[in-house]
Amino acid sequence: MVDSSVKLFESQEIRSAWNEDEEEWYFSVVDVVGVLTESQDGRKYWNKLKQRLKYEGNETVTNCHQLKLKAADGKMRLTDVATTEQILRIVQSIPSKKAEPFKLWLAQVGSERIDEIIDPELTLDRALETYLKKGYDRNWVNQRLQTIQVRKGLTDEWERRGVEKGKEYAILTDEITRAWSGMTTRQYKDLKDLKKENLRDNMTTLELVLNTLWEAAPRSR
Repeated sequence: MVDSSVKLFESQEIRSAWNEDEEEWYFSVVDVVGVLTESQDGRKYWNKLKQRLKYEGNETVTNCHQLKLKAADGKMRLTDVATTEQILRIVQSIPSKKAEPFKLWLAQVGSERIDEIIDPELTLDRALETYLKKGYDRNWVNQRLQTIQVRKGLTDEWERRGVEKGKEYAILTDEITRAWSGMTTRQYKDLKDLKKENLRDNMTTLELVLNTLWEAAPRSR
């Protein structure tokens, strides 16, 4: 199931579509390229950029999907779309002043990620800082960080027992969520009107406590 919508970037429209099954946003590549390059013909620029990416051996282009999005004439037309990850890779190949802040941000994130691999404790430090900057209450943040540790312990146990990441993790997570809330993870996110957002980041302190208790329970047996 795909829901179409429009995002705004500097008051300019970026057509997008939410794929509920994949829990992934797809964005119109032509729209993104047009905004960042201020090109009169984003489609023409994208076609040239596509050739350059192929020459560089980049797989982003060949992995791009096409979805029907509403065109300027009001008709639904097949349009090249890309996920957030793919869009960010495309942005790196656009020589534009508007694209430069994204490139600098990607370089910063990459540097921070390398630091966290060297010193994993930095991950929790940055998480604490981020939650506080977003305005979360410190008591809530402490409980949220505890859920991260408990979840990590649970997934480590699953891995030790041979559970495969991905679908099997999702099935077990659904069972835990259903046990204390009566809903699957997807149903719970729908109740809170969430898409890509993290469900736990949108839980109350009580919900976090209940979720933590149920995730800790299998390891205590």
